[in-house]
Amino acid sequence: MLTSYFASPQRGGVACFFIMMKNKKHLTKAGFKKLKEEHERLKKEKRIKAIDKVQKTRLMGDLSENSAYHAAREELANIEGRIKELETILDEAVIIEKQLDNSSVQIGHKVKVSKDGKTTLFEIVGEYESDPEKNRLSHQSPIGRSLLGKKVGEVVKIKVPAGIIAYRIEEII
Repeated sequence: MLTSYFASPQRGGVACFFIMMKNKKHLTKAGFKKLKEEHERLKKEKRIKAIDKVQKTRLMGDLSENSAYHAAREELANIEGRIKELETILDEAVIIEKQLDNSSVQIGHKVKVSKDGKTTLFEIVGEYESDPEKNRLSHQSPIGRSLLGKKVGEVVKIKVPAGIIAYRIEEII
């Protein structure tokens, strides 16, 4: 099933169209590579170590009272869960190429905004790449969603839990 997302044409007469397929995970090329590397590391290194740990702790005695064994099994289960999660994300990934056209904000762009005389640089990324502490915002977050499709000079008012904040777009990189 396809759904489309677009910025309102009433805002300057320009619409930003891109198709989002249901259950697809939007990632930048760098984000896809990072998740792929994590997946490989988990499968080739961490899983093997965790299996070895389970086997070693199993030999330590009665399994019903062997807390090291249960902890090792739990660690292995967490690794297996993360591997499955990454496989789902990677299988459903749509890689968003950074647009050379910087006329409006898109996934993969860096956006310099100002508020109260201070400037901040945000990077708009897929939801599995976001890291708000590093100003890497998901395109589905309130700020990311509000910036998509906007142009330099526009003031974007965003409703967040703390109230309404307004950013002026200074530059799209």
